Amino acid sequence: MGRQDWYAAESSRKVLSRYRTFAVVGCSAKPWRASHDVANYLIDVGYDVVCVNPNESECIVNIPCYPSLFAAAAEHDIEVVDIFRRADQAGIHVDEAIHIGAKAVWMQLGVIDEDAAARAEAAGLDVVMDRCPKIDHPSLPRV
Repeated sequence: MGRQDWYAAESSRKVLSRYRTFAVVGCSAKPWRASHDVANYLIDVGYDVVCVNPNESECIVNIPCYPSLFAAAAEHDIEVVDIFRRADQAGIHVDEAIHIGAKAVWMQLGVIDEDAAARAEAAGLDVVMDRCPKIDHPSLPRV
């Protein structure tokens, strides 16, 4: 994988096909927020979702929201860290993803941090950047 691949549909398809557990960092309890919508979509299509937001106790009905990625990782085997934060905050969560042993980082639409993506890739993580799983998932081949 390389810089151009981070933005490619093929990279997102690889992550969506290979991994089942997403930590949604910045998940909101507000149903009109994109993070809430995407987390619900992932659940609806069969992924396990772990919500992370220090300002919420529950983002999705009956799913607890963890105050940090480290707290979430203490109780869940997180494969993908899906980042709904400003681009200038993304690197912090990419570094946390590396530290907890995640398999991939996914930076949402408009969240671009190529230095953080390069760190993740150097640590062996799959990287998707400036894409949305809710948009990309319907294009997966049906089995």
